[in-house]
Amino acid sequence: MKMLCLAVTIAALALAASAQHPSPDQTTHAAAPSTASPETIWDDLMAGNKRFVAGLPASREYVNLRHQLAKGQSPNTIVLGCADSRVGPELVFDKNLGDLFVVRAAGNVAGPIDLGSIEYAVEHLGSSLIVVLGHSDCGAVKAACSSETLPAPNLSAIGEKIRPACTKGGDKNATQASVEQNVRKSAKDLLANSAILREFVNQGKVHVIPAVYYLDTGEVVRLKE
Repeated sequence: MKMLCLAVTIAALALAASAQHPSPDQTTHAAAPSTASPETIWDDLMAGNKRFVAGLPASREYVNLRHQLAKGQSPNTIVLGCADSRVGPELVFDKNLGDLFVVRAAGNVAGPIDLGSIEYAVEHLGSSLIVVLGHSDCGAVKAACSSETLPAPNLSAIGEKIRPACTKGGDKNATQASVEQNVRKSAKDLLANSAILREFVNQGKVHVIPAVYYLDTGEVVRLKE
């Protein structure tokens, strides 16, 4: 009986130790720079998007991961996305804490603060892929491309950044064309307005991918660059 109690005690201690010090397969998000190529990272994002579309997200373990990420972060992907409540990048790509460095603004446009945030992720966190993610039926794009005057200076500032991407016409096809053109324009503006990002892209250390999320299907589609 004493031997049985001793064995149970040893097993309990071992279980507690393993919970405090998870095995390597339990700690898949260590804060270390990624060595994966941009295309490999993109393929992984697409695999996550397929899970999201199918309604089959990966199971998540948060407790140990939170402790691990408290020591630092090294997201391999930056997402510049629209602030629309229906387009959460972590959900859309089925990603966990620490996987994505997300910067969001209406119309997925980047002002100085947004650019500084992206530069920080590239320079200090080692992110190597920037996804500029627009979405179908974007309200900011529709407002900017309408003939109406936007009612406040800050809203006008958003509209001014989007307006050069507007396609003539008031139907859904014109709106979608404007959405896609705005995504491409936002991607180009990142490099035009940031010497840091231009340098990293020119050195092949960072790649920029424009993409559109479709609200009705949940799919993310990569645009031609």
